[in-house]
Amino acid sequence: MQSGHSGKYGPYKRINLKDRQWPGRTIEKSPIWCSVDLRDGNQALAIPMDGPRKLKLFQTLVQIGFKQIEVGFPSASDTEFQFTRKLIEEKLVPDDVYIQVLTQAREHLIRKTFESIQGAKKAIVHLYNSTSPMQREITFGMSKDEIKSIAVEGTLLVKKLALDLPDTDLQFEYSPESFSDTEIEYALEVCEAVMNAWEPSIENPIILNLPATVEVAPPNIYADQIEWFCRNMKEREKAIISLHTHNDRGTGTAATELALMAGANRVEGTLFGNGERTGNQDLVITALNLMADGIGTGLDLSDLEPIREIYEYCTRLAVPERQPYSGELVFTAFSGSHQDAIKKGLDRRKKTTGDQPGKSAPWEIPYLSIDPQDIGRDYEAIIRINSQSGKGGVAHVLSRDYGLDLPKAMHPEIGKIVYSNADEKGRELTPEEVHQVFLSEYTKRDEPLKLFNYEILPTAEGGGQVEVKAAIRLGEQEKQINGVGNGPINSFVNALAREDMKNFSLIDFMQHAVGKGSATDSASYIQIETDNGKKVYGCGIHSDIGKSGVLALVSAYNRANS
Repeated sequence: MQSGHSGKYGPYKRINLKDRQWPGRTIEKSPIWCSVDLRDGNQALAIPMDGPRKLKLFQTLVQIGFKQIEVGFPSASDTEFQFTRKLIEEKLVPDDVYIQVLTQAREHLIRKTFESIQGAKKAIVHLYNSTSPMQREITFGMSKDEIKSIAVEGTLLVKKLALDLPDTDLQFEYSPESFSDTEIEYALEVCEAVMNAWEPSIENPIILNLPATVEVAPPNIYADQIEWFCRNMKEREKAIISLHTHNDRGTGTAATELALMAGANRVEGTLFGNGERTGNQDLVITALNLMADGIGTGLDLSDLEPIREIYEYCTRLAVPERQPYSGELVFTAFSGSHQDAIKKGLDRRKKTTGDQPGKSAPWEIPYLSIDPQDIGRDYEAIIRINSQSGKGGVAHVLSRDYGLDLPKAMHPEIGKIVYSNADEKGRELTPEEVHQVFLSEYTKRDEPLKLFNYEILPTAEGGGQVEVKAAIRLGEQEKQINGVGNGPINSFVNALAREDMKNFSLIDFMQHAVGKGSATDSASYIQIETDNGKKVYGCGIHSDIGKSGVLALVSAYNRANS
């Protein structure tokens, strides 16, 4: 242990379950899926989704196949309330989809929640209160009996108000928040008290959601908690046991899968794992892990790229490049040995299946656990540029169609610019339009600095030193500048410095030929960092390799100072 921490941390709590059965079980069928992107995911965003983004993501979740979607916390704000009303009043919820609404176990919040779901065809009211020792003692200063009473009284009010919605197929969900850090016997005591108050049946079971609100132990401990709970609760057949894991220890996926082996049959989570702190369980990972094991999931993830792009647009978050299945680089092999093994595997598979439509064979390709084509992926990305397009897609179009191989660090910058343009137009952009957006942003800016002409002269000293003379306009002032350096770019930088115009440092530089043959242009990319910490790229394209670099520097200067 690090010096100074002795006695600060203690061992995690273990469950007395010597004859545990879950290690010998396998997951044989898909759980019930519930997306909490619009609530748990949304509250974790630096900029919460506005109404149009929330609606777009809701519609995407429906298209994927989610039949239970937590749409918000309608008693928390008017924005949340009105979004729930919009879904119901404008009939935007398919008949087979339950909208789930969350509320604390407080009377005025519960009543407001029921107001929000008036007229809904199918709804789940999700009631929760905190039960862990830290929450009881630190947050609320209440005894176990007082905490249990809050849960029971809230349940009875939900039961009473449910009578006012005779035309709504209503399900009830209860969560002992911080279940994973609550004494297991007490968690069961509270949940059974809630069950007694609700009086569920086999036909209309209660949903008992047992969250790892904070992941406080390894995943096997969470599985022990779930198995112990399922084995010791009364009337197990009248409850759906639901999981809601977070990823504080980096083992949220393992905790979910082991807990399904332990007896749970429902999973709450978010697309790509957005959520508080280190995030919620990534439902895409869980579902595709099951698919890779031959289990049907009921979710359509056959074209994952557009789903990821919509998610990134709606949440303003980026899916990490190495995120399982969905990351930009997970099906890209850089290692020569990996590339060779994958190619050999694909070649062998082609010989086995031929080109016969519908003919299949077991998937056996080195380094690839699933066929990328089953989720719309490939080694060569399928690119469509619209308001939700990713940075890699834009860079790919520019490279494939125009020979512009942008530095990797430049991809996010141009990606945001292009799909903001697509968002304004409200449609997809053609490759030519993408190219024009790039040229306008990076090669056609001439303010505040415009370069009229540029001359390179050898110096008397030699040794690779050159002098540049340039005619420029800065704002309204035109002037001649000159500088000496070890190349055209360095000379131009020194010329700017002599005029007290240098407010930046060079960070990155790259050049390549555009196309093949002798009559090609040169593309240069320069990244600068201004004195106030702003980092931007510039691009210059010219038949003269030296001038393309100078133009790239002018481009970066203008983008940084505009």
